[in-house]
Amino acid sequence: MNYLIIGTGGVGGCIAGFLSLAGRDVTCIARGKHLEAIRRDGLHLKSDLKGEHYLPVKAYTTEDYVGKADVIFVCVKGYSIGSIPEVIVKAAKPSTLVIPILNVYGTGPRIGSLVPQVTVLDGCIYIVGFVSGEGEISQMGSIFRLVFGARPEQGVARERLEAIAEDLRACGIKVDVSDDINRDTFIKWSFISAMACTGAYHDVPMGEVQHEGEVRDTFVGLSRESAEIGRKIGITYPEDPITYNLKVIDKLDPHSTASMQKDIARGHESEIQGLLFDMIELGEKLGVALPTYYKVAQKFRNA
Repeated sequence: MNYLIIGTGGVGGCIAGFLSLAGRDVTCIARGKHLEAIRRDGLHLKSDLKGEHYLPVKAYTTEDYVGKADVIFVCVKGYSIGSIPEVIVKAAKPSTLVIPILNVYGTGPRIGSLVPQVTVLDGCIYIVGFVSGEGEISQMGSIFRLVFGARPEQGVARERLEAIAEDLRACGIKVDVSDDINRDTFIKWSFISAMACTGAYHDVPMGEVQHEGEVRDTFVGLSRESAEIGRKIGITYPEDPITYNLKVIDKLDPHSTASMQKDIARGHESEIQGLLFDMIELGEKLGVALPTYYKVAQKFRNA
């Protein structure tokens, strides 16, 4: 199989780096000085799991890329979805499977509606990865878990999904093929919303969330409120969602921060709409009480 990574930021860069290290055929879509550095020096991966490497990964702009891919990972930010349909259509064969790995819920169906001729699955990822320099990706901690799956109405054979999963596992990525990808992407949205909003509101790294006190209480409040939103839309949780979110947060590198938090601190465009305000909008439609989300929103509504 050959892979195309659309968006070579923290998530896409880590996937590309692990694939390349294992000798897989992987191509990246990037832009600007980041792209120039990858082309000149290779993808510089600094990984707690894999060590430090310069990897000769093929890299193109969306306009320059002319190949075909068996598997396409979409790893852009939620606000950039509108810029990718053209390259997906260009890169896809009839058998190509597209796996969006975004933080915001519902992106698989959303991208699929933009490219109806291509099979777009859905997915999510648990990882601390970020661009740490031009052409440089850092992966922190011991968590690198990818979850993906097809919706029942898509009729994609389980064997096709497992073949991709096995290839990724051989590269050192923990992979689960989901039997309910709608559930699993909502659970990830709930977690990353609570994580990113807590970090950004208190302006702290995750180590501050790992100890009892006001910061952890904010995280628990956000987790509780988003979990109730999930119940209202029919999500069945395999375990208590607050316990699950705390278990994940407690495994993160204490110095890590969410990408939304980094972007806000740098004055860059961020995913605050999808991770904060979209959650509030859905909760209000469902009649869910949202005191913690409203507390966080008060800080950022006019920012």
